[in-house]
Amino acid sequence: MPEKTVLVLGGSLAGLQITHRLLKHTLPHEPDLKVILVSRNSHFYWNTASVRAVIPGLIKDEELLQPIEPGLGQYPAGSVEFIVGAATQVDKHAKTVEVETASSGSRTLRYDYLVLATGARAADTSMPWKASGTYEDCVEALHRTAERIGRASHIVVAGAGATGVELAAEIRFEYKDKTVVLLSADEELVGGDSTASALEWELVHLGVEIKKGLRSEGVEELDDGKTQVSLSTGDKIVTDLFLPTMGLVPNTEFLPAEYLDDKKFADVDAEFRVKAAVEDTWALGDVVSKPRPSIPETDAQAAGVAKNIDLALKGQTQVPIKGYPVDVFLCTTGRHRGAGRLGWFRTPSIAVWAIKGRTLGTERTAKTVNGTSL
Repeated sequence: MPEKTVLVLGGSLAGLQITHRLLKHTLPHEPDLKVILVSRNSHFYWNTASVRAVIPGLIKDEELLQPIEPGLGQYPAGSVEFIVGAATQVDKHAKTVEVETASSGSRTLRYDYLVLATGARAADTSMPWKASGTYEDCVEALHRTAERIGRASHIVVAGAGATGVELAAEIRFEYKDKTVVLLSADEELVGGDSTASALEWELVHLGVEIKKGLRSEGVEELDDGKTQVSLSTGDKIVTDLFLPTMGLVPNTEFLPAEYLDDKKFADVDAEFRVKAAVEDTWALGDVVSKPRPSIPETDAQAAGVAKNIDLALKGQTQVPIKGYPVDVFLCTTGRHRGAGRLGWFRTPSIAVWAIKGRTLGTERTAKTVNGTSL
């Protein structure tokens, strides 16, 4: 039988889960399957814990970043190929992807089935909240940010989504002598989620200064090394350190325009197939952000897309992919507390700590690169 190639673009949580699921569960009954994984980063990055990793001395680099390639060595020779590089163009008619590799220049990769799992990056790529470059870039961003936080006496965190709330709390939890200001563009934290009031109480209790209805509209580095932040009201704040957390930019610049929605995310149907690609291309994770970016949603989507690829290889009908059965939102406020909900049910602070805050999920780093959690 001719070889069937599944090309997976992106080595984050979504891409690695698809790769391991296909090799563990589909390869045994599809021996001619080959999976090619392309990742800009040689290492998998558990970015969920980045808000704590920027507090000096709390989390080691290897708890967040582990090499991808060794985990693929468990599979039969010839069944998987790992390429460090970035996709630059997709030709849906020729069924090829141009990839600029880290070691051998440009390559043209042919696929039978394509999976888009390239994720999204932080609007400010100097921040370590998302993997925006190579392994070395991630490590440098983490260390640089940690060093600057350690030196600063006054810190402004811009953006009161989950990342901004958790970051402000982690800093203030560790450093009671630092002034931490959280800017929220909205009148409520975390976009008005039902946990907003509980999270606000937690932050105020920690001593975080919350300024609502204010948006940062520009920053200027001053001669004395401080940063001047211009606010939407026309006022200005002078701070030792400005940490933006707002904004998520999908990594879709290389895709045909017809693959994208009006916000440049991949546009998918109920089976998570890219609508304009019809039958041979799926997308999942932050590159879709449907219904919203979250680990439980990505886990559910990866299981569903892997199943649909398995069905496609068998010539069977695709099935709609259901998200995580309960809408889960958990937000930590330092190393001992947090607020959250499971659906409409409020989660006690101690439960948020037990589920998320205790480790921020770092135990999943090794399990993800090795596929042992699947």
